Amino acid sequence: MRLQVEFSDRAEADLEGVADYIALDNPKRAVSFVRELRARCERIAGQPRANRLREELGPGTRGAVHGPHLILYTERRGVLVIERIVHGARDLGRLLDE
Repeated sequence: MRLQVEFSDRAEADLEGVADYIALDNPKRAVSFVRELRARCERIAGQPRANRLREELGPGTRGAVHGPHLILYTERRGVLVIERIVHGARDLGRLLDE
């Protein structure tokens, strides 16, 4: 079952931050990488339970990897909610407490 994908406000801000950071060196790559991240989120919607549960990051939270980034998402009433998109080197516990 393919779920509809929605991005939380925090995830949209994360995408903007990723794009801004990459654009410092390569504006074209910034655009293409954000497209890749969004496409990965769409692929997750086809098999949302295929990725590992990350309950330590929140109830029902799962994580999928794309390059160095971790896509954190939950499922709510038939919708895949992308909660955050963070670089894997970040302190996830601290970041999610913000």
